Amino acid sequence: MLDPLAAPAAPAPAAPATPSAAAAAPPAPGVGGSFQALLAAVDDSTAAANDAVAGMIAGTSDVHTAMIALQRADMTFQLTVQIRNKLVQAYQDVMRMAI
Repeated sequence: MLDPLAAPAAPAPAAPATPSAAAAAPPAPGVGGSFQALLAAVDDSTAAANDAVAGMIAGTSDVHTAMIALQRADMTFQLTVQIRNKLVQAYQDVMRMAI
């Protein structure tokens, strides 16, 4: 799945010491796999934002890079929340249907 929020040619941040469990295993096919990939993307963007802020504090990165990483993490999280809201709404609509 392509990440619509990915920067085209940004330098890659330092890799985390321990890879996440979701990144280690390939996502399963289907809806559940899509959700796992989305949650892994949220986790990765949050980790990248944390690394960018740490780099800014340490003086190895600039404010611009940190702010872009923070906004990317925020937008990825907001997308995930909106998808969850739509799924909950669809479930509630189905449960309200008369049989």
